Amino acid sequence: MAGGGLVHPILISEELGLDRIVLNGQSLEVRHIFYTYVALAILVIIGLIVRRQLKMVPTGAQNVMEVLIGGLENFVIDNMGEVGRRFVPLLCGIFLFILVMNLIGLIPGFDAPTANLNTTVAMAIPVFLYYNYLGIRRWGPGYIKHFMGPMAALAPFMLILEFVSHLVRPVSLSFRLFGNIRGEEVILIIFFSLAPLFATLPIYFLFGLAKSLQAFIFFMLAMVYIKGALEHAH
Repeated sequence: MAGGGLVHPILISEELGLDRIVLNGQSLEVRHIFYTYVALAILVIIGLIVRRQLKMVPTGAQNVMEVLIGGLENFVIDNMGEVGRRFVPLLCGIFLFILVMNLIGLIPGFDAPTANLNTTVAMAIPVFLYYNYLGIRRWGPGYIKHFMGPMAALAPFMLILEFVSHLVRPVSLSFRLFGNIRGEEVILIIFFSLAPLFATLPIYFLFGLAKSLQAFIFFMLAMVYIKGALEHAH
């Protein structure tokens, strides 16, 4: 109500779409949010399909998911020991979520949400906060020893170095995933403009492997960070 000097704090224009919305006069990109929800929907649908077809002798989608989840679980336990079993749901969820978001970008007309830095930052920061929370909860004030190095004489220097190193971790996680996926998306667009669809099929296969690898790297680094937080300081 302009006459009364009151303006509603949130004004959304009529210009709505998958790419952008206008909020309080500012154009906001929302395409990556839309495809993030698409990835979530895909995972939910796959989960419901597998749940409905559970058998003692797995076949089809159940067999694929059991092999995938079982392989990831064995990898976590081999590297973390039995304590890692409690983190398998979290780590496998991270892997599957990032994998689906990455692979969405291979569908013509779709974008990978992980090609947007906002998405990768939103994945990296919770991992950073969670493994530090685990370390503090387990070791209390003694968790500071993880930042002080093996020698008392070097502790002041190592404290600064390790502190900066840990702060860089979410930045590294975010930019590594974003940079690789964004680069692949750009290259794919270039190939689409230069060659017909069938000629890009080998590139699809290679990019599918690369996108799967990027999901695994994020999963593996999250596991390493959690493991380090739970281990004794040296």
